[in-house]
Amino acid sequence: MADSRKSRSSDPVSAAVADCLRRYVGTADHLVLGFSGGVDSVVLLHAIHACHGRVSALHVHHGLSSAADQWVEFCRHQCAAWEIPLAVARVTVERNSMDGLEAAARRARHAAYDGVDADWILLAHHQGDRAETMLLNLLRGAGVRGAGAMRQRNGRLLRPMLPVTRTDILSYARARQLPWVDDDSNADTRYARNFLRQRIMPAIQQRFPAADSRLASAASHFAEATDLLDDLARLDLEDPSSDFPISIDRVMGLTEPRARNALRFLLSQRGVGIPSEQRLAEALRQCLAARPDRHPAIAFGPWLLRRQGRQIVLERS
Repeated sequence: MADSRKSRSSDPVSAAVADCLRRYVGTADHLVLGFSGGVDSVVLLHAIHACHGRVSALHVHHGLSSAADQWVEFCRHQCAAWEIPLAVARVTVERNSMDGLEAAARRARHAAYDGVDADWILLAHHQGDRAETMLLNLLRGAGVRGAGAMRQRNGRLLRPMLPVTRTDILSYARARQLPWVDDDSNADTRYARNFLRQRIMPAIQQRFPAADSRLASAASHFAEATDLLDDLARLDLEDPSSDFPISIDRVMGLTEPRARNALRFLLSQRGVGIPSEQRLAEALRQCLAARPDRHPAIAFGPWLLRRQGRQIVLERS
């Protein structure tokens, strides 16, 4: 029996989850897990439930699939079987979003997470997800911040399985005979992430078997570089708690790369996604070059960056 317990507790998933909880989570903290019903979130919920007493689940119903109601019922049944409280959040996804359906669905999910009363929100991303995200962001023209995306901790968001491979997750699920649901849209290569996952990553991994771990490691280094650039932005803005509006004079006193870095930092503080460095540079150019009686506005998803007089402001579109 002792050997069996040791084997279960030393598997990569359990070890990664335990290490993450030990680093960030207090014994009395309330955890809410984003629970889609897919294998990744099923495994994370099972592993968390085994070692933390205050955990509940949140299922976000996007309404994008004909099977969405069936996924809700699966999540309800599974949480009831494990005696875990479940909440269901029904969201509206902007189907004609300028930055695509995937980004719009992500925004809707995170808006639902923002309304949750909990100490920590847990997400079931793994090593392969981080590698894909880094490549996808780079291909979309993102800079250092985009390349370092998907950290283990981001505010109160935690990703305990980020060091774990998908193979480890599947092994955990099969060893414990855990049920899960599959989203058929994951095979649709019209979506950029699915195309990368189904067509590109297998070819890369065939030539470079350690690609996932090395790309994820690179993403971690980019994240460290982002922290250093954020420190530089705070120095350039001369205010650790800087926010919009920002003075045109302050921005014009910086070199162009440092001005872009300061603007990027302020946008990230508001949770505004930046599609590309080229778009960020164009936004900065328009704001600085505009005559005082002009008010150029540049859209970043649901946000507008606008010049008003001698200031740059950010507002909801």
